[in-house]
Amino acid sequence: MNTAPHSYLTHLECTECGRTFDAGQLQTFCPDCRSPLMARYDLARLRAEASREQFAARPRGMWRWAELLPVRDPQFRLTLGEGDCPLLPLPRLGAELGMPRLFVKDEALNPTGSFKARGLCAAVARALELGVREFVIPTAGNAGGALAAYAGRAGVPAHIYMPADTPRANQVEVQAAGADLHLVDGLINDAAREAAAGAAAHGWFDVSTFKEPYRCEGKKTMGLELAESFGWRLPDVILYPTGGGTGLVGMWKAFAELEALGWIGPERPRMVSVQAEGCAPIVRAFRQGSPRAEFWQDAHTLASGLRVPGVFADRQVLRALRESGGAALAVSDEEITAAQRELAAGEGIFAAPEGAATLAALRHLRENDWIAADETVVLFNTGSGLKYI
Repeated sequence: MNTAPHSYLTHLECTECGRTFDAGQLQTFCPDCRSPLMARYDLARLRAEASREQFAARPRGMWRWAELLPVRDPQFRLTLGEGDCPLLPLPRLGAELGMPRLFVKDEALNPTGSFKARGLCAAVARALELGVREFVIPTAGNAGGALAAYAGRAGVPAHIYMPADTPRANQVEVQAAGADLHLVDGLINDAAREAAAGAAAHGWFDVSTFKEPYRCEGKKTMGLELAESFGWRLPDVILYPTGGGTGLVGMWKAFAELEALGWIGPERPRMVSVQAEGCAPIVRAFRQGSPRAEFWQDAHTLASGLRVPGVFADRQVLRALRESGGAALAVSDEEITAAQRELAAGEGIFAAPEGAATLAALRHLRENDWIAADETVVLFNTGSGLKYI
């Protein structure tokens, strides 16, 4: 008898106009307002039928949250061991900053060395369930490596478009997984244009950030894990490095779902979007009070995952920041490099530049007392520094 937990997925919903879409059909984004679609679940029924303790008792990994993930048939729940990355205290840096409750969620321990594994695992698994057999993605680096790995695991082709100056490690892992690598002169938006052309010409399914509904579902498991790790309370502040913003939006969605299930209360963390000074469209829009983030010209930063000049889900990211009473700030490449050294030498964590950016931002927020000494604060390290060697 099949005793695998089943998904409570019901439909998809546009985040702007509220239009609903059939989750049983392959979907991309809302054609009316060009906004992401979000997966919706029968949370009232799940609340009546399950308890949060059941999830903790299961084998570790992302799919222990299957009821809150979109894959209905267990045979499509592809895995390379993603999820349940450690939440680590930072005692030495915390002592220096006068913050006894400072933590890092270290996503470097995911397959392919970054948090992108969560989102691509969910997206590929659901697309396979809906009949997709060939994929394409534009990437700043780590998402391409993750798609290549999961496509390899599933035995299906994948086409990866990335800027030619993407770190060599990302290029090698794509080729090692047998995916088709295309190096593009330009930035991720240029790669996206070429990937879209390939998708249109060949019928490949495009798993670009927020241009399909399910990468966000994989990323939201970071929020589910945080709530569980803190005894079903949420931290006071989350600092998150923001390129496309999938994880930030995903966690904000996770918190709403957990409250609807009765597993947490209405309290929310203040969400902080951290970007690089050389590419900060969300920071600029947040400071201007704008609901949209304009395209950032001449984007440049050593943190390739933050070099995302156009954010498709800008409205959703900015809404989460404002609803949470959060903030957005940019840090310099010099600050990122210094923070990377501090994390490695002070705590033994060789963070990706994107993750190190959150420590640089924390210093600013402590200096102006936006974060109090006694607050519980979580930095997100989204990948391994080894990917940049």
